Amino acid sequence: MNRFDNLAPVVHTIVSLLVALALCGAAGAQEAESEPPPADHVGHTRHHHRHNEPHPSAPDGSRFTTSRTGAVLPLPSETDAFTFAIFGDRTGGPVEGVAVLADAVRDVNLLEPDFVITVGDLVEGYNATPQWMEQMREFKGIMDMLLCPWFPVAGNHDIYWRGPAWQRPAGEHEQRYETHFGPLWYAFEHKNCWFIALYSDEGDPESGEKDFRRPECQKMSPEQFDWLEQTLEKAADADHVFLFLHHPRWIGGGYGDDWDRVHELLKSAGNVTAVFAGHIHRMRYDGPKDGIEYVTLATTGGGQSGRVPSAGMLHHFDLVTVRKSQVAMAAIPVGGVIDVRDITQPMVNDMLALNGLAPDFSGPTAVASDGATDSLVGVTLRNPSGRAIEVLAAMDSRDSRWRFAPDHDHAVIQPGDTCAFRFNLRRSSSGWDRAFRSPQLVLDVDYLTDGARYPCPQRRISVPLDLTLPRPPEPAVESALVLGGDDALAVPSESLALPDGPLTLECWFNAETFGARTALIAKTENSDYGIFVSQGKPAFSIFVGGSYLQAAGEAPMLEAGRWHHVAGVYDGREARLYLDGTKVGAAERDGVRGTNAFPLMIGADVNGRGEPMSHFKGRIDAVRLSTVARYDGQRFTPARRAAADDDCVLVLNMDGIVGPWLFDESPRRAHVLCPEELELSADGR
Repeated sequence: MNRFDNLAPVVHTIVSLLVALALCGAAGAQEAESEPPPADHVGHTRHHHRHNEPHPSAPDGSRFTTSRTGAVLPLPSETDAFTFAIFGDRTGGPVEGVAVLADAVRDVNLLEPDFVITVGDLVEGYNATPQWMEQMREFKGIMDMLLCPWFPVAGNHDIYWRGPAWQRPAGEHEQRYETHFGPLWYAFEHKNCWFIALYSDEGDPESGEKDFRRPECQKMSPEQFDWLEQTLEKAADADHVFLFLHHPRWIGGGYGDDWDRVHELLKSAGNVTAVFAGHIHRMRYDGPKDGIEYVTLATTGGGQSGRVPSAGMLHHFDLVTVRKSQVAMAAIPVGGVIDVRDITQPMVNDMLALNGLAPDFSGPTAVASDGATDSLVGVTLRNPSGRAIEVLAAMDSRDSRWRFAPDHDHAVIQPGDTCAFRFNLRRSSSGWDRAFRSPQLVLDVDYLTDGARYPCPQRRISVPLDLTLPRPPEPAVESALVLGGDDALAVPSESLALPDGPLTLECWFNAETFGARTALIAKTENSDYGIFVSQGKPAFSIFVGGSYLQAAGEAPMLEAGRWHHVAGVYDGREARLYLDGTKVGAAERDGVRGTNAFPLMIGADVNGRGEPMSHFKGRIDAVRLSTVARYDGQRFTPARRAAADDDCVLVLNMDGIVGPWLFDESPRRAHVLCPEELELSADGR
């Protein structure tokens, strides 16, 4: 042996400490310059309470390497940790519960815990031998799909006999259960932890009757109690002991008080960490009591009311992470685990395409001047994705005077294929009032992969209507749209359908204030056009040749409390901005105009979800959008009212609201649905 060999561990330790100290020093220098950490839970709404201590960690130069200097990164302890899953009741509900169980198995296979334990009620039971055997094979067939071992606990559904009384065997289904599932009580050791499965349906020791509602039937037999005591002695050196049974006897009531003596036994063992049960079909936590946590699971496919899912009335499984000094527990709703390997770029592209799925309507539905219609509407959908999709299409309206037949339809559409739906839309001659609402096509689309279905967000698309609205009379005193700074008027993009090429967007406005980013009329979401009056500086933006072309005033020139006319003009190459009839900005560029399907917001801009943002506060009047470049040169005299001609696609003089619609004077008759909170008032000019 080399005489320096004994020094090797010492040298290694010294080097590790020096590296750690160097890292700490560098981190300290950075920390002195950094901001203090924010207060915990700022803006957070869930799981504020930490149940356990932070995991042991420390700098370790022997396990950490970098060519940079920076904050110290403590490494986790190398002590063993493992996870196991617990399933709740499968029974007491519809037969479709086995599908929920199968989904839970698929979820758990993505997590790959060390093993799974149930807490009883595996089969529907309460039957005779043939039906019991069929249900046993069904349950085991599903559980055998697990990648990890699984361990059963016997519940009342697994044991109780409901066949002919003269055929009832001693112990009812106990022998059959032990033959096909496993012993009624047993224990096993794993990574210096013990797991004990108990049997909570031994029945009345005098009569043998099994009834979980009667305390005399809910007592642990001397045989099982003695075995439990001996098993706890074997597990005396374990880091943790976990117990599992079907009935949560500790809650008392119909279970009586027999659990008190069991609890004392567990308490005296000193290393029992938690006890898990099921049966009541809702989650419940009791404890810790004398250091023992009592946990009751809801269901994993069993009968479930789902009355308050957030309060534990749901299908779920528990995932338990075990460390030497502490245990973490979390409930995961069935179906809540996402397969990372499913989320490929082609899948994401498909889902994005489906999220923007645009139905093709057979044409606008004609609605007579009295509000009546009886029309057949065709809707065609094309699947743009590379996978089959399942579509549920329905008609709906907030106006209860509509009638639809059928009210819904569904289909599976293969990649690239189309499917046609037909709906009859009826409405009586109820006239026009603010309660009128258009019918909407409601689309629920599921993207089907080999292993799962992925739902797209529900879409609601207004059915295009050809409205014969009575034109409101021109008021004696001009009126304007009043906006409070948190509202806007949305004009659907399909109502405008502007071709590529020239356009003019104009209006009159009177602002109360000018914010840092204030949109007057816009739909500028990475494309299209809009007029802004941010900080009192007018600007016209239009997306041309891959970026925004902007004509803007050089300095703030707008006055709050004063009426201004603004016009943004694009002639196919040059963008021009006019304020009160005078050109105040211009810019030019060749290129194709970029468009989007978002609504044109009057009194705001639009975000990527089609919602208003960057609101305007004040009054707006005489909104006109045209397919020509209306103004050229240095000056023109703005008209007090916006005149309608064949080049207009939108003319809103704010003369009045017909039903819920703001009347559009253009040939398009793109009447705009007016939210109830918006109002018109005399403009004061």
